[in-house]
Amino acid sequence: MRQLASRLRRLPPSCGPVRLIGVDGHAGSGKSTFAAALARALDDAPVLHLDDIASHEELFAWTGRLLTEVIEPFERGESGRYAPYDWRTRRFGPPRALPADPVVLVEGVGAGRRALRPVLACLLWMEMPAPQAWARGRSRDGEEQRDFWDGWVSAERGHFAEDPSRPYADLLVRQSQEGYEVLRGPMGEFDPHPDVTHREGPAAMW
Repeated sequence: MRQLASRLRRLPPSCGPVRLIGVDGHAGSGKSTFAAALARALDDAPVLHLDDIASHEELFAWTGRLLTEVIEPFERGESGRYAPYDWRTRRFGPPRALPADPVVLVEGVGAGRRALRPVLACLLWMEMPAPQAWARGRSRDGEEQRDFWDGWVSAERGHFAEDPSRPYADLLVRQSQEGYEVLRGPMGEFDPHPDVTHREGPAAMW
């Protein structure tokens, strides 16, 4: 994980002064957990969760707000500012700042959509089959969210059918019992480091 973080730091800025790193994958595939571990390896880099940008009414139609609230300020070298959505109260909360740090992670379904790819320094895809990821997500969220998941699965299928992310991933991330395995993605322009074959503790391998 530390070596992956080191390589990401060396990438050229992609959005103003920011190296914007996308972490995409099916709902339930472990994006948030992986992004948190990667952020720690990046000296607590900021993480933007797309669950905070989306809403019940706009599961995937949030591009405009993200561009206005985060991407355009970053391009000017300024902090972004967005109002995180509360999925239980169905309301947007108080505005929250997102600093234009050297590396910022954006994680969530749709992080690699075509509207964002031009400003990403690197796109990582969590390599887990959709049915397995959705089953994990349903188990995690419990019976209370069953109706939401029924609608979400259909919406996610439609999104990736129209705007797929995986074909444009620089790296594929597979979770294992030992940690994570990072492989070259379909874009094939960002290779995993050839010397990294060892484990780095119980939660990360790369």
